[in-house]
Amino acid sequence: MAKRSPSLTESQYFILAALQEGPLHGYGIIKAAEQATDGRVKLAVGTLYGALDRMERSSWIAADHEEIVDGRARRYYRLTEDGDGVLRQEALRMQQAAAVVIGRSPSSFRVVPA
Repeated sequence: MAKRSPSLTESQYFILAALQEGPLHGYGIIKAAEQATDGRVKLAVGTLYGALDRMERSSWIAADHEEIVDGRARRYYRLTEDGDGVLRQEALRMQQAAAVVIGRSPSSFRVVPA
């Protein structure tokens, strides 16, 4: 039986997608997710860093480098090969799920009585 990755949360999906372009720091990830979704996804700082920690433990992302900005460390994260695979698998799963609905004509929808 093939190993199946769990579905990603929306936050995880857009964090990984943001990192496809290359390493980013936390604020860069937040802005990339907002931009990719026309402002629909707004990652809270607590959500972001909790997700980054879990994804780093799962080896989907890795710390790339740090720089000091205004006396504070800014950590950059990068997508790993495992993370890219999980992201692509999730995108395919969502595409297949959407095809079920998109492929139907409006007349094929039935209203099921309650």
